[in-house]
Amino acid sequence: MSVVTMVLGESGTGKSASLRNMQPKDTLLIQAVKKPLPFKSSAWKRHTKDCLEGNIFQTDIAAQIITLMQKTQRKIIVLDDFQYVMANEFMRRTNETGFNKFTEIGKNAWDIINAAAALPEDVRVYILSHIETSESGHTKIKTIGKMLDEKIALEGMVTIVLRTMIRDGQYLFSTRNNGSDTTKTPMGLFDTETIDNDLQAVDQAIQSYYELTEQPA
Repeated sequence: MSVVTMVLGESGTGKSASLRNMQPKDTLLIQAVKKPLPFKSSAWKRHTKDCLEGNIFQTDIAAQIITLMQKTQRKIIVLDDFQYVMANEFMRRTNETGFNKFTEIGKNAWDIINAAAALPEDVRVYILSHIETSESGHTKIKTIGKMLDEKIALEGMVTIVLRTMIRDGQYLFSTRNNGSDTTKTPMGLFDTETIDNDLQAVDQAIQSYYELTEQPA
C-alpha cells in the first residue's frame, strides 16, 4: 500500500509551486489541465513521441490516470488540479439528464484514489486540489456538488492532508486541523503546525516516518 497525500488550497497559494525542488527523474506529474509550471526547470519535460523521457503527462480521464500510475517506474506521482478530473467530466456530460452521471463521476474519483493507494508501499502519491468552503464555514476538497459529497468523503480515504497557506508573504503548509477544515497528519510526522511549502521536504519526511528508505547496516 502506497502513501497517498492530499495537498489542498486556493488557486495561487503554492500547490504546484511546491514541486520546485523535486527531481523530475523520480517524479511522474499528471496534469488534469495542461499548463506551464510556475517555476523554471529545464529538466521538467512534457512526454511526447519525440521526448519519451519526459515526466509530464496531461489527461483528465480516470482510466488513463490509473494506467499511468500503475505503469510508471517512478516512485513519486503527483496528480495536479485533481478537482478538474471531476469538473471536466461533469462539463462534458452537461447534456445528460438524470443523476447517474454524478454517481459515475464520484466513482471515477474514488477509483483513482483507490488505485493510488494500491500501488507498492515505497510509492508516494500527491494529489493537489482546490478547496471550497460551505455555508457553515467548513473547508474541504472541491468537488462538483452535494450529491457527490453525500456519496464519498475523499479526504477520508487518505491519512495525510496538508493545506496551503500564506502568512506574511511566506508560502507554507498547514499540518494541523483548525477545527473547520480537513487537514490531518499522523502523530509525530511533523513537529510544528506549519512547515515550508516544499513537497520534496515533505516527501523526505514521509519516507523517514514510514521507513521507506534503505536503512544503514
